[in-house]
Amino acid sequence: MAREIKTEILMHSSPEAVWSILTNFDDYPNWNPFIKSIDGNIQVGNTFKARIQPPGSKAMTFKPRVLTFEQNKKFSWLGHLFIKGLFDGEHIFELIDHGNQTTTLIQKEIFTGILVPVFDKLMRENTIKGFEAMNEKIKEIAEGTNL
Repeated sequence: MAREIKTEILMHSSPEAVWSILTNFDDYPNWNPFIKSIDGNIQVGNTFKARIQPPGSKAMTFKPRVLTFEQNKKFSWLGHLFIKGLFDGEHIFELIDHGNQTTTLIQKEIFTGILVPVFDKLMRENTIKGFEAMNEKIKEIAEGTNL
């Protein structure tokens, strides 16, 4: 069973400006309404500690593995609930450069595992709200800086 949740937002800002906000993990506690913290050495293959709190849910801390980290383009990771295959989530941030000082941020999660049907409704509602809140804050910051 798989479920994909996807949001996107257009920003009047360069990919470099959006990327600098997205990857300034030390600043997440100051502005991020969804991902409360990311700690660790963010390189492909490494694990790190992430604390996520979707609206209306308790915070969760987990240790995903970095799948991609392409500057100004894409950052993704894969996390598991307890053990692999039970409830896994591949989180993806992708930046689309439109070449005119506008960027689309795509944020999505692909959930797989035997527990996906159990958490489906709650996961969809809370995760989408969290993605949208985070996207709006990044847009607000990026359009205010325009690097």
